[in-house]
Amino acid sequence: MDHPIIEDLLWRHATKKYDLTKKVSQADLEVLFEAMRLSASSINSQPWKFVVIESSEAKERMNKIFAHKHQYNQSHVFDSSHIILFAYNPYYTRDDYARVVDKGIKDERIKPDDRESAFGVFAFAEFNTDKTGNTSCWTKAQTYLAFGNTLHVLARLRIDSTPLEGIDIDLVNEEFKEELDGYQCDVALAIGYHHSEEDHNAKLPKSRLSLDSVLVRI
Repeated sequence: MDHPIIEDLLWRHATKKYDLTKKVSQADLEVLFEAMRLSASSINSQPWKFVVIESSEAKERMNKIFAHKHQYNQSHVFDSSHIILFAYNPYYTRDDYARVVDKGIKDERIKPDDRESAFGVFAFAEFNTDKTGNTSCWTKAQTYLAFGNTLHVLARLRIDSTPLEGIDIDLVNEEFKEELDGYQCDVALAIGYHHSEEDHNAKLPKSRLSLDSVLVRI
C-alpha cells in the first residue's frame, strides 16, 4: 500500500541500539509533547503524567532502576536522547475530573452554567472504580492510548523509539516518587536515533499477522 501513514508505520521498529551522539531537537520535542497532551482518553479524563528523563542527573537516577533486572534495556538510558515515563493516576476521583471540567469551561468547550451536568459522564469512571477506590485498570488503559499515539507521532517525525515495559516497576516508582506524585509508572519509552551499524532490528523486515487473520468486516 502506497500511503504516507503506512510508510511511517513500516519505518517504525523497536530500536535495539541508539547513537548516543544524536539528540532530538527542541523543535521536535515541542511537537511531540503537544501531541502527547492531545491524546485521546475515555470521557477526556487525561489521567496521566509524563516524566521526561533528559538531564545527566536524571539519567543517573534512571540507571539505578536496572540494579536487579531487565539489564538488556539499561544501555538505552545513556545512549538514547530521552526516556519518558508514562504514569497513570491509580485513584482517579471526581476532584480529578473537576480539573478537566473547569479547563473545558476555560476553553469554552463547556458553558459555565453546564458545569454540574458535565459530571454526568463521570459515572463511567465510577463504574471502573473498585471498592477501595482504585481505578488502575481503567486509567492505565487510557495511558496506553497516549503511549500508542506517541509511537505514531515519533514515526511521523522519523524519531526512533523503544517501548520499555522491561523496567523494574518498584524501583522506578521509588526513585521518581517525588516527580510522579502519587501516579504509577509501569512503562517507559526511549527515544532518539538508532545506531546505523549496531541496531540489528532496523535491518529486519517488518512482520505482522495478515490482515484477514485479525480483521473481521460484517
